[in-house]
Amino acid sequence: MNVPASAGVPILRLGDVLVTGLLNELDDKTAVAFTDELTARITSDRARGVLIDVSRLEIVDSFVARTLMELATMARLLGARVIVAGMRPPVAITLVELGLQLTGVETALNAEQGMVALGWHQSRQPSEGVLREFRTEQ
Repeated sequence: MNVPASAGVPILRLGDVLVTGLLNELDDKTAVAFTDELTARITSDRARGVLIDVSRLEIVDSFVARTLMELATMARLLGARVIVAGMRPPVAITLVELGLQLTGVETALNAEQGMVALGWHQSRQPSEGVLREFRTEQ
């Protein structure tokens, strides 16, 4: 699992999907560095999907909204699908009140649903081999 964070925002690679998140401290400089890092990683990791978890984002402004739209557009041009997951109701309300539309940005209620939309699924029970190995190591 590759986790460079040169923009101050960790980007995890899970197979052919990149997973990252945004925090409230996202200033203009960090947002630009994050965009550069994420688009470079989409190319270098040959990612087919990107999940951006915004569940810790309590406020949003027009710059952050525009950054998300631009990231989705750039990712699509690079062959990857972007899903923004975990948007809080106050953030959604603010976007609507500001008249901002995240055109071209897919959303999911939470990160798990976003990963499912990108083709991942959660195994409910460990495979028999994993369970057996765990028991022998105890």
